[in-house]
Amino acid sequence: MIGFRNVSKDRDRSRVRRLAGAGLVVPLAASALLAGGAGTSAASPGTGPTAVVSMGDSYISGEAGRWKGNSLTNSGNRNGTDRGWVSGSTYDPGKVYGTTAGGCHRSDSAEVRSAGAIADVAVNLACSGAVSDNVFRASNGGVSYKGEAPQADQLAAVAASHNVKVIALSIGGNDLGFADIIKDCALDFVIWNSYCYDDQQYGVDQKIDAVMGNVGKSVDEIRAVMRTAGYADSGYRIVLQSYPSPIPRGAENRYTQSDWSRLNSGGCPFWNRDSDWARDSLVPQIAGRIKAAAAAKGVQFLDLRDMMQGREVCAKASKQVTSAVPASAKTSEWARWIDNNETQGLIQESMHPNYFGQLAAGRCLALVVAQPASSGFSCKNTAGADQTGMFLTPAP
Repeated sequence: MIGFRNVSKDRDRSRVRRLAGAGLVVPLAASALLAGGAGTSAASPGTGPTAVVSMGDSYISGEAGRWKGNSLTNSGNRNGTDRGWVSGSTYDPGKVYGTTAGGCHRSDSAEVRSAGAIADVAVNLACSGAVSDNVFRASNGGVSYKGEAPQADQLAAVAASHNVKVIALSIGGNDLGFADIIKDCALDFVIWNSYCYDDQQYGVDQKIDAVMGNVGKSVDEIRAVMRTAGYADSGYRIVLQSYPSPIPRGAENRYTQSDWSRLNSGGCPFWNRDSDWARDSLVPQIAGRIKAAAAAKGVQFLDLRDMMQGREVCAKASKQVTSAVPASAKTSEWARWIDNNETQGLIQESMHPNYFGQLAAGRCLALVVAQPASSGFSCKNTAGADQTGMFLTPAP
């Protein structure tokens, strides 16, 4: 069975409408997922097992880590792209997301897990769908999410039991309404035959000041937790990161916009004009504002706007996985497509860095942590290389 072919426009429309209700997200103190095991005794700043912690939303939690590229084949392991395949027609997302499958989607390849030997232990507190309110301490307006305490309160427990050295934070996208932007732009392609960029830009402009205020508050909340735990501000670093673009510019899309191939084959139902706006206006605007927030709060900035250049969904420079083209970080797409027929996994995984993209993000984190904590960098990929080809340039 083929995932996107031989479907009617009406069926396409109904599927895309479900983006709104399916939680598409641009995506416990004692029960945080740990890589490398928990410390055996109480720790304090400068003692015990070192830890790197990730906090925030789906773009750092590991959403879409189940997928090694995108394939139209729906049987078996889907040409090797589905890491959740068990055997026959049996699939278990828990192989990738563990107990957070269907929820926070903290994958085994999430950025903090793919960064390598930054610390003894990797702790992933980020949760798919989280907004800034889910980061704040409960005592300062924080809200529990998906059955878990606010992330800053979870961090307090980690800071007490580990020697935290790095905290990577990705937040603000859901506050801005990434899910609605993606949904509306897809609907404008599939149903309305119109552009979305103008209305969406207006909405972003109305929200972004308040959102960036909350991004800054998220940093303040982390600082407050760490100070309470006895950490000096100079005793660890916070890395505040921006978002990569999951779709290419119109001219870099391998499917024409004059037919339904972008939806039925590519899983990228967006007009060229809207794609250009997202890639060259929206993503840079958000990155610029996050950079300013990082500077204002004295934390390190990691710019990921170009991380997936040429590796986006439908990019000419990348290929879908087939029986003749195996899954590879060197040739495959690094972001998850929109599965409009919902035949492969969950819609909430759409438009997020996939397994390959998360390996790349992890490499970016490792590279930036090796630089002075006061510096800011943009992380880019080397065409034709895997995640080992990631490199840093000064942040624009």
